[in-house]
Amino acid sequence: MKYFFSAGEASGDLHAAQVIKELLKLDPEADICFLGGDRMADASGRAPLIHFSRMAFMGFIDVARHLPEVLGNLRTAKEAIRTQRPDAVVLVDYPGFNLKLAKYAKGLGIKVFYYIAPKLWAWKSYRIKQIRRYVDEVFSILPFEPAWFSEREVEVTYVGNPSVEEVEDAIRALPSRGEFFAAHGLADRPVLALVPGSRVGEIKANLPVMDAVARRHPGLQAVVAGAPSLSGSSMRGLPTSRLSTGLLSV
Repeated sequence: MKYFFSAGEASGDLHAAQVIKELLKLDPEADICFLGGDRMADASGRAPLIHFSRMAFMGFIDVARHLPEVLGNLRTAKEAIRTQRPDAVVLVDYPGFNLKLAKYAKGLGIKVFYYIAPKLWAWKSYRIKQIRRYVDEVFSILPFEPAWFSEREVEVTYVGNPSVEEVEDAIRALPSRGEFFAAHGLADRPVLALVPGSRVGEIKANLPVMDAVARRHPGLQAVVAGAPSLSGSSMRGLPTSRLSTGLLSV
């Protein structure tokens, strides 16, 4: 079977990669095309059609500023769906973009599935009309969501939350404290971890505040957890002194 996955940010890349791994165990001949990142590439053995680092825009202003790129990504994704005709399109969160793909794929008669649905019970509940119209089934990771979606006439299945397994896998892969400190040039003193997000827009909003707090604790060594897609150029102007793999030191 042929599958088209769409994940527009680091968390979606992580979650979708786990699905792809399990899917290939069940169907080793599966043909997978995707928008996503390095984890999905490792799982599928293929490069992404579009890397999520070119998609992770947040909020109206950020999207408007990058509108030509957003529209270009959408055209590329639609063209891939039209020409490849996958048996299923699997969308992972990222509703502003993915719901447009859902509408397009549904119009071509392609099955559409949503894994990790938008949090419509918290905001933008009007999007339920699009989910109901363009999505064949939602795969929910939160135990209260099936009842919420079912009440609104959406086909939904609870599949469990992947976070526990993902955290356990990450812990197993961690280096020792000494190895981690040496790899990132850190001093042997307590660390204050700053986790501002994975998208440039939210990092620019959150990191200056976190930096101000960190400076009030000079006894701690402030470091910033960085998503794989971040680069030095994308962080220009932020209160950071160095960017290394997966880590920002401030």
